[in-house]
Amino acid sequence: LQITGLIFGGVGMVGTLAATVMPQWRVSAYIDGNIVVFETIWEGLWMDCISQLGIRLQCKFYDSVLALPPPLEVFRALMCIAVVLSIISFLMAIVGVKYTHRTKEDPQGISIFILAAGVAFLLTGILVLIPVSWTGGSIIHDFYDPEVPMPLKRELGAALYVGWVSTALLIAAGAMYCSF
Repeated sequence: LQITGLIFGGVGMVGTLAATVMPQWRVSAYIDGNIVVFETIWEGLWMDCISQLGIRLQCKFYDSVLALPPPLEVFRALMCIAVVLSIISFLMAIVGVKYTHRTKEDPQGISIFILAAGVAFLLTGILVLIPVSWTGGSIIHDFYDPEVPMPLKRELGAALYVGWVSTALLIAAGAMYCSF
């Protein structure tokens, strides 16, 4: 169970890092019978990208941190904290698995690092879940809002799905370690 938790936590850590740096949080939506697609627009936490015919990709980092909308600044901060916390959680889990002592007096052999890693994995999962779900909810809300113009409608990007899977793995790892 400890090794499974370590694997889940490691994959969740990598997924958290991937979701943080991926530019595909919001992807341009093509609706109303428009089948000729020359450009795909990706919006992420750090940059916007335009893919032209799937051949040429141009990305531009956001110029000013102060010009960003406040939710995007908060999402950046939460995801950066989640990346750091997931790395710390994974290292604590490695130490906890390695140094779990089992004796005749204490057959459970609970390490304080296992419990700390479990709590940290749970916290990391929650930190990832907030910006990913909030962004997903706002995309869905804007998509069905008739007042939002068609060119501004977006769909759920791959980074959101990576974030949700990472959240599930981190929470599963945290639950496994906390159950010890």
